[in-house]
Amino acid sequence: MGAPVSTKGDFARFNDVAIFFHWSVAALILANILIAWQFSWLRGPMRLLAFQAHKSVGITVLLLSVLRILWRAASKLPPFPETMRSWEKGATKIVERGFYVMMLALPLTGWAIASTSDPAVPTILYGVVRWPNIPIIGTLPLEWKLRAYGAAVEAHHLLAKITYALVGLHVLAALRHQFIKRDHILARMIPSLAPRPADPRE
Repeated sequence: MGAPVSTKGDFARFNDVAIFFHWSVAALILANILIAWQFSWLRGPMRLLAFQAHKSVGITVLLLSVLRILWRAASKLPPFPETMRSWEKGATKIVERGFYVMMLALPLTGWAIASTSDPAVPTILYGVVRWPNIPIIGTLPLEWKLRAYGAAVEAHHLLAKITYALVGLHVLAALRHQFIKRDHILARMIPSLAPRPADPRE
């Protein structure tokens, strides 16, 4: 369980569950970034709807990220290509761990914002499930709650900027490996890009 899957010959890739977590979380993060960019001009009911959507997607990212980390801990990773240098492997691990931190910290700070903001606006996931406030934070005295709110907002915005940088680095690195180094790193998450095995009849 959790072992890397061999496809198209001896090429090792991530297993299907890991691929699902990777692309679903990536799509949700991108969607939430796009939603957040609309806050500055939306007004009235549409603004409230956008905030609820942003919170719903954020909590989904948090839950999927926890499951992803548990799966990752129980899985065996496919090896890096032999063409990768030690500094490239080290940089990959740093960026990867940075993503894991952001996938937890970003929605947690967003949850803290929701827990310390207007209690008359509860968090309703996708308009169906009422999501609770973080225990204790929602019951703080007003002065402490305002301080916690301000700290959570600042942290959330800072983490968002760090996430932008990580996404940029990740995409550029993937493109470099695919089109310059041609070492099939991207195929570990997109199996259709894997090299075809040599035809023994040739």
